[in-house]
Amino acid sequence: MPRAFLIVLDSVGCGGAPDAADFGDEGSNTLAHIAQCCAEGRAEEGRTGSLTLPNLDALGLGAAIRLASGAETPGLDATPQGLWGAATEVSPGKDTPSGHWELAGVPVPWDWHYFPDIQPCFPEDLVAKVCNIAATDGILGNCHASGTAIVAELGADHIRTGWPICYTSADSVFQIAAHEEHFGLERLLYLCKRLAPTLHAMKVGRVIARPFVGTEADGFTRTTNRKDYAIAPPSPTICDWVQDAGGRVQAVGKIGDIFSMQGIDEVRKGADLALFEHLCDFAAEGPDCSFTFANFVEFDSLYGHRRDVSGYARALEWFDAALPRFLGYLKAGDLALFTADHGNDPTWAGTDHTRERVPVVGHGLGQRDISQVAFADVAASIAAHLGIPAHGPGRSFL
Repeated sequence: MPRAFLIVLDSVGCGGAPDAADFGDEGSNTLAHIAQCCAEGRAEEGRTGSLTLPNLDALGLGAAIRLASGAETPGLDATPQGLWGAATEVSPGKDTPSGHWELAGVPVPWDWHYFPDIQPCFPEDLVAKVCNIAATDGILGNCHASGTAIVAELGADHIRTGWPICYTSADSVFQIAAHEEHFGLERLLYLCKRLAPTLHAMKVGRVIARPFVGTEADGFTRTTNRKDYAIAPPSPTICDWVQDAGGRVQAVGKIGDIFSMQGIDEVRKGADLALFEHLCDFAAEGPDCSFTFANFVEFDSLYGHRRDVSGYARALEWFDAALPRFLGYLKAGDLALFTADHGNDPTWAGTDHTRERVPVVGHGLGQRDISQVAFADVAASIAAHLGIPAHGPGRSFL
């Protein structure tokens, strides 16, 4: 069996989703709008000029954006030399599990539960359960919020009262922020783990532990000890298909959490800089008959949700500049696909994900125009490359 690498650049969408209006996102386009802002001199913090992504663009990134949405892509005009196309999602959500599961061959078969954007937004029995497990007299937050903003706002009250900060977003999530020292990291993880079955029964996709450190005087900072307690996929994914065929599955970033470790042999975590090193290690040293599934989350968490166009552009340019080192470790016969799970247009209103098509560009098979494909086709194509059976609805584009 050869090797395959699926690298998800979290939230790096390319517009054009046919149902974007149903989500209030018609016209959103993460990559195109970043490129346009850069070309217009409106993304000059820590960088300057047009968006510069020569390596991804050479694979076909600019062409994929234009295929998905017809948008102008200043600075991204290379003639594709790799595999390129755009994928459309069918799952009824624009969240992390929906995108990743469908890329892995399993569209979501149910409607997620979302908490209303009112205050308080959580039902009383759920709040009571949190308090019972945490042994506190109450919770803080109980609202829709940006994670960094609510920690800055309520961090001092959290330290004073000992109450966990509970919040949600437009995604199907229940998030709990707590100080690693004053509340305790293990206590936070235990709280989220105990709550997860209750939230999963409600079809809430994830319970997310959001630990932070710091002081009111110096400010609070979230740590890399985040952990997602996600509903397990409803049927076997590409990870299970590879394992069943005798292959090894290696996860980089939050993939293990997203798939509840189902079908995964090894996980390596950290900030995106560290994740890139892990990805390179797997490319250099990973065994034959293996599948490496990676997620780089900071495009989404640090820049998309915060509507930071310059920061998002810097992150894209960092990844692109580092890319040749990863590609240099690949062996003859390896396939590397780069895609995304949804959009998070930093020029858009609000702080939530955006419903978009995603680019699919690849290295290892030469120049190949795959045109418009489905998310689930990504898993079917990896299975075809590895020579193993595919069990989902997708069709190989190889």
